[in-house]
Amino acid sequence: MQHGTHSASLSSPLSVKVMRGGIVESEHNIKAVVVSSDGEVVESWGDVDALVYPRSAIKAMQALAFIEMGGAEKFAFSDEEIAICCASHNGEPEHVATVQSMLDKLASSETDFECGCHWPMRVESGYVLAGEGRKPNQLHNNCSGKHAGMLGLAKLLDVPSQGYIGIDHPVQQKISDTMAQMCEYDYSTAPWSPDGCSAPTWAMPLTNLALAFAKFASPEGLSAERQQACKTLYDAVVKHPFMVAGTERYCTDMMRVLQQRVFLKVGAEGVYIAAIPELKLAIALKCDDGAVRAAESVMTALLDHVGITSFVADDIMQGYRSVTLKNWEKRTTGAIVCQI
Repeated sequence: MQHGTHSASLSSPLSVKVMRGGIVESEHNIKAVVVSSDGEVVESWGDVDALVYPRSAIKAMQALAFIEMGGAEKFAFSDEEIAICCASHNGEPEHVATVQSMLDKLASSETDFECGCHWPMRVESGYVLAGEGRKPNQLHNNCSGKHAGMLGLAKLLDVPSQGYIGIDHPVQQKISDTMAQMCEYDYSTAPWSPDGCSAPTWAMPLTNLALAFAKFASPEGLSAERQQACKTLYDAVVKHPFMVAGTERYCTDMMRVLQQRVFLKVGAEGVYIAAIPELKLAIALKCDDGAVRAAESVMTALLDHVGITSFVADDIMQGYRSVTLKNWEKRTTGAIVCQI
């Protein structure tokens, strides 16, 4: 499914409307695709052959090589620690403690990271730090779990970890080789850029991103080692969804609602993926203007559309299908809606 060989129908993109006072106040356009594990494009909206950066939505693919090479067993990582390898976490105390535990098992330290630091994504956790007179370190970076996995991969490859974020470092070469196989896409000529955490991110068609996660969801055609690695990552994430995001985050909340039947992951600039084993499908989407609120709305609509939410009570799902907007006085001002 290399870019240029797939001919997805150029149907209209999906639309998310922000309603206020009975009229559309804002509108977002989203391209999306549903792909089966055998590579069939089941349905698509918009130009899904256009190149997109998957950003953090692809983190499970970045963790796959470490797991496939036996890293979780070698370093005795818990399921929570495996899950946070795929995370864009809030930097809450539980996240920070989990990544520190991984570093301890790797005989590494926070200063070995090359992801940089920022205040916790959950502002309340940042308030606690500031109130204690402390500043964040790299453990609070939302990608620190991924970077702990990369430090582990360097040890498995028996190479120095210094410079592990470089595109030519053996760690990134191993990761890109694995991702290229899963995505069935040649990264050698693909545009790339340092991601927010400085590790490389490669552009690819949305269809290839969905294909990788369809194979991840239903890996029967892969090697035995890769099948097991996919299952290990999937199970860890859906059993411990808090580790992948955190309090009041769509990834975490929706995976809890769907009771381990769907793997969800957000990426920056309005990217989202879902892997659905029982349907042998994956969904990938990209909001053209990068709005996460729109990406979450479309993902809910698409999960409904493929039928995986049918067992969930309507009163629970309704809060995700139509997100109520409120002002500082808690008065309802509008809603975010998407219909397919």
